[in-house]
Amino acid sequence: MSEYSHILVAVDLTEESMQVTKRACALRNAFAAELSCVHVIEPLSLAYGGDIPMDLSTIQDQIQETAKTHLGEFASTLSISAANQHLIFGRPETEIHALAEQIGADLIVVGSHGRTGLALLLGSTANGVLHGATCDVLAVRVGT
Repeated sequence: MSEYSHILVAVDLTEESMQVTKRACALRNAFAAELSCVHVIEPLSLAYGGDIPMDLSTIQDQIQETAKTHLGEFASTLSISAANQHLIFGRPETEIHALAEQIGADLIVVGSHGRTGLALLLGSTANGVLHGATCDVLAVRVGT
């Protein structure tokens, strides 16, 4: 039995996502593991702190359609099947944890900017994923 059988890679669909995914693909190949990817869209009302005095549903729908297209293109270059591509709305840490448990992932791979100081105190997605996961988490340093 291999050490990891199902790897979940969380991507933000930026250029840095490829660095994170390369590491996940190397592990997939090393362990002959299944690979799933997830992109979490944070609702605009959460991202901007609650009540916004306008209807954002049209903008949110456009964001979802764009993300769906980008995720499909991104995943197809990595040979990730449509069934293993996940586009979810919510808080990234919470949704990544829930999906990992739902699909039986035994490793979550996320990107980390290695923030320090005030940015570290405020938290990050990678930090949130690390501290609430029920499986192993690999944080891949990205950026400068």
